[in-house]
Amino acid sequence: MDMMGMVSSLLAAKSGGVQMQIATTIMKSNADAEKSAVLTLLGAAQQSMSANTAAGIGGNLDISA
Repeated sequence: MDMMGMVSSLLAAKSGGVQMQIATTIMKSNADAEKSAVLTLLGAAQQSMSANTAAGIGGNLDISA
């Protein structure tokens, strides 16, 4: 392999690594945003249920299924 070919392949490899780091960062950010949205929705549902029911109703409701 000539010198320019080697330099070109090294630059391509470096670029691929940077793209992978960016993609990983974006995926983590998206996952964190999704988690926050789910927790917000669950909290709002829990507050709504508590506000609209009598004491003791729904205390053992399993919403994980």
